[in-house]
Amino acid sequence: MTHDLIHLCLPWRDKAVRTLAVHLGLTVLLRVAGKRQLAQMTTLDLIVLLLLSNVVQNAIIGNETSLPGGLLGALVLIAGNYVLARLAYRQGWIAWLLKGTGTPLYENGHVQEKNLEHELMTRQELVSALRREGMELDDVERVDLEPEGTFNAQPKPKPDIEDVMAALRRIEERLG
Repeated sequence: MTHDLIHLCLPWRDKAVRTLAVHLGLTVLLRVAGKRQLAQMTTLDLIVLLLLSNVVQNAIIGNETSLPGGLLGALVLIAGNYVLARLAYRQGWIAWLLKGTGTPLYENGHVQEKNLEHELMTRQELVSALRREGMELDDVERVDLEPEGTFNAQPKPKPDIEDVMAALRRIEERLG
C-alpha cells in the first residue's frame, strides 16, 4: 500500500515535462482568449476554469490520458467559452439567459429586504460591501448586486454651488 502511495507511475522527468507543458499551454490559451478570462469572472468563466482544472489534471497525472488530449480539452473549453461570450455580447437575450440581471438591494432610501433574502445576504453584509467602496447607505441612491457578484452603487448627487447658495438664502430668510 505504501508503495502505491509514494511510487510515481511515470518517471518524475515525464511528470515535470507534462506539468510544464500543460502550464505553458494554458498560459498561451488564456492569453490568446483575452483579458476577460483573467478579469472579474462570471459564472460561466468560473465553470470553465473549474472544468479546465479537471481536464488538464489527467494530462498531468495519468497514463490513461495523453497530454495532447488534455490540452485539446482545454482548447475546446476556452473556445466554447469565447463563443458563448461573443454570442452574449452580440445578442442581449443570450446574455440575459446566461448571466441574468442585477438585483436591486437598496432603492430610494429603502433596503429591499426580499431581494436581500433572495440573495442570502444580510443588511450588515450590504453595509460592509458599501463601506469597502468608501460609502454608507445614506450616500447612495441605489445599490444593485450585479450578475458577476459585484456591487453597483449609484451615489447621491453632490450639491453644487447653486444648491448651497439657495440653502443659504433660505436660512437668511428664516433669520431675517
